[in-house]
Amino acid sequence: MTSGPKNIAILGSTGSIGRSTLDVVRACCDRLRIVGITGHANLELLSRQAQEFQPAVTVVSDPQKAATFQLDGCPETTVLSGQAGICELVTREDVDLVVSAIVGSAGLRGTWAAIEAGKTIALANKETLVTAGPLVMQLASDYGVDILPVDSEHSAIFQAMKSGRGKEVSRVVLTASGGPFRNHSAERLEDVTIEDALAHPTWDMGPKITVDSATMMNKALEIIEARWLFGLSIDKIDVVVHPQSIVHSMVEYCDGSILAQMSPPDMKLPIQYAMSYPERWEGPAEKIDLTQAFHCEFHPPDYERFPALLLGREVAERGGSCGAVLNAANESAVAGFLDGRLKFTEIVAACRDILNHHDYDPNPNLEQLIALDQWAREEILRWKP
Repeated sequence: MTSGPKNIAILGSTGSIGRSTLDVVRACCDRLRIVGITGHANLELLSRQAQEFQPAVTVVSDPQKAATFQLDGCPETTVLSGQAGICELVTREDVDLVVSAIVGSAGLRGTWAAIEAGKTIALANKETLVTAGPLVMQLASDYGVDILPVDSEHSAIFQAMKSGRGKEVSRVVLTASGGPFRNHSAERLEDVTIEDALAHPTWDMGPKITVDSATMMNKALEIIEARWLFGLSIDKIDVVVHPQSIVHSMVEYCDGSILAQMSPPDMKLPIQYAMSYPERWEGPAEKIDLTQAFHCEFHPPDYERFPALLLGREVAERGGSCGAVLNAANESAVAGFLDGRLKFTEIVAACRDILNHHDYDPNPNLEQLIALDQWAREEILRWKP
């Protein structure tokens, strides 16, 4: 690592996590420096970010849009495009840490290249581990790379695990807000609109992950992520509904002690911890005022109304090609819901059908997983209830 500020590349700087990452960089500008940023659709914002931070590299991941992209006021910035541009950025010698925040499986290639280049990974893109968890974790081990979780739940587990040894962990408990429909009946869920699904009660997120939270598919994917990130068997991973989103997850040890990480629902804290690790810094995240009364509720999840949770457990236990198929099917199904082609309750139903009918492979390689990803997306487009 270079002396002085830590050099950061952000994959997906225009998304929700990317924007929060830049908020942390602004607050910790003496400790962090932006070397590169990438964007896909919001090129106006990407341009403003480049003008503010003057990175060495700006990547437009869509090659067609890159052809017309004009970046003014950044004389020292090189503009690159496509996956090749992302890979060129993350393999630069001066990059210390890569924030992997591209939504969906599109983030896998860049993260893979960064690991091969020996870069520390701040992983916000859970789909990387859902799609290719065993391969990615083995690659990180081979190259001696740390993968630091940015998801608030996995960051909480990572922090709580510092108080004991792996063999002493009885279970981890992922907390879920329950989304906007935690009290809806099965009948009401049939009538959910796009506007309803995008109205999350506690978190401010992008549309895809907001819909995932509403179906609780987000928690299903987090079960799979925890399985591979922490090397846990599925019987050691539980989920509870915690509407206040103050306790971000918990670790129970063999002596009965439960350690939890608490903070307001603000992604800037887990983002900052991944970038400051192993240190802790003052930062911009809101803090809990313990002099003010508040309460925390915990409820068991309803697997019948939210069957995505069962899918997550099944995929985490079976492994192999299942994660890639579930993730791609879900991404395509959520897009179908947001486009008005699928009902809310058809998102998980479609994923279940595609998963059940795919040609299961217990030990796929990366190229096979990428091919399955494309197959599952196409199958969702053809799916009929």
